[in-house]
Amino acid sequence: MTKTYSELVCLDSFDDRFEYASLNGHVGEETFGFDRYINQALYSSEEWRQFRRQIILRDNGCDLAVEGLYIPSYGVIHHLNPITKKDILERRSCVFDPENVVLVSSDTHRAIHYGSQPKALNKPIERRPNDTCPWK
Repeated sequence: MTKTYSELVCLDSFDDRFEYASLNGHVGEETFGFDRYINQALYSSEEWRQFRRQIILRDNGCDLAVEGLYIPSYGVIHHLNPITKKDILERRSCVFDPENVVLVSSDTHRAIHYGSQPKALNKPIERRPNDTCPWK
């Protein structure tokens, strides 16, 4: 099944989008291993930086493009359909296809790849007056 950004954003909740994007603990059929320099060269290229900026703007800085779920620090551009070193070396369209990527937080990215629960799935702490002031 090929996953697309258009299908992802039709899902309303973070939970549904996370489930859609999840790889269920499978990193991909072919990982980079000793050829990691190939994807590192891609991610440090000016072409990738420009593409990354476009995706951050498109997703409004939000985790899994869920409106209001802003990523407070460095976000990751996640390929919905994992790419291989052959994809990069042959410059296949899937590498820079906006339909194949979504902005996610680092925690969400790890959870998508390794099957853990991202922190964003935890309910927010309910704040009370003076709860951060231990002497009151």
